[in-house]
Amino acid sequence: MQLWIQIYTFIVGALIGSFLNVVVYRVPREESISFPPSHCPHCQYRLKVYDLVPMFSYLILKGRCRNCGEKISLRYPIVEAVSGFLFLFTLLTFGLTWQTLQYVAILSILLAIFLIDYDHMIIPDGLNLGVLLVAIVGFVLSVFLEGTPWGAILDPVLGLLLGGGLFLFIAVVTHGAMGGGDIKLMGALGFLFGVMDTLMLIFFSFTLGGLLSVLLIALKIK
Repeated sequence: MQLWIQIYTFIVGALIGSFLNVVVYRVPREESISFPPSHCPHCQYRLKVYDLVPMFSYLILKGRCRNCGEKISLRYPIVEAVSGFLFLFTLLTFGLTWQTLQYVAILSILLAIFLIDYDHMIIPDGLNLGVLLVAIVGFVLSVFLEGTPWGAILDPVLGLLLGGGLFLFIAVVTHGAMGGGDIKLMGALGFLFGVMDTLMLIFFSFTLGGLLSVLLIALKIK
């Protein structure tokens, strides 16, 4: 694959990462993601185009607002870089295919979900719906572009019911240990992956969660 395509893909991913920073900041606050334009949350200075170049603007400004000098969170360039590498990794994995577009869209939404959940312990319904819609569009494209029979939709539907249903069961049994956002997200991912891959996803999720819990307990004991 030509180098310029890889560089272009990374740049697009970094630009999407810059937009995701806006989504992560504004959506939990129920603010518009389009208005007002990007600005410093401290002094309200409206950012210029040259203030919004992913990663480079942060370095040039030395991590501070051009107008008031307030420190800019290091998270912003990190998210931009991570998004860029996710786009590049997906391209190198799937090539110039429609699956690449599907998975970079999914990964972008999941990155926003992870950050919002980390900050506020919520998963907005709109983002969960975005995952499901991208998964549905992906299935439809597979029907028209790859000849997948419509009857194959049974697998993703069962995956949705399995993922969402299992997390709903856990939420009921544990009296709310799983939030509504987690249930909807797992249902959407279940549609994306189908039954068998959803089972694997659930297994690895609980395994990783268990290992992290043991690690945190061990660190606390020490």
